[in-house]
Amino acid sequence: MRIGLYPGTFDPITLGHSDIIERAMALVDRLVIGVAINRDKNPLFSLEERVAMVERECAEITRRTGGEILVHPFENLLIDCARDVGATVIVRGLRAVADFEYEFQMVGMNRAMDSSIETVFLMADARRQAIASRLVKEIARLGGDVSSFVTPWVREALQRRFATGD
Repeated sequence: MRIGLYPGTFDPITLGHSDIIERAMALVDRLVIGVAINRDKNPLFSLEERVAMVERECAEITRRTGGEILVHPFENLLIDCARDVGATVIVRGLRAVADFEYEFQMVGMNRAMDSSIETVFLMADARRQAIASRLVKEIARLGGDVSSFVTPWVREALQRRFATGD
């Protein structure tokens, strides 16, 4: 069984993430979505909220693709998480050249720690290349319309968060 790991903070999950997830499903038998705790990023949503968002969004993708998606929170090294879930492939999405420079360094470090785990890059769909969770949060915080970047359910979660100031 080919198991892939798609890691990220998913704060929040966007249509860009969903696009990468759906396309990665064609490459593996099981895709594990690794939701990083990553306290350094000071996420807007708690780990539990982010996991729930990812699970909800992936339920629709699973229904469409018939594939298997698991959601797995993690706080350890990415390569250790990959080992923990039995992944032989790490899936990463790229939007621009700047993403590649960072990812190139990560691949080198991960390969040095475990050369049996490959990393594959999926280019973001041209319609989704500008989407970044950081920018989606900023637009939502300022009262802008994020419906082109996230599903209605995630948009509502953002609106509630910024309306209450939680």
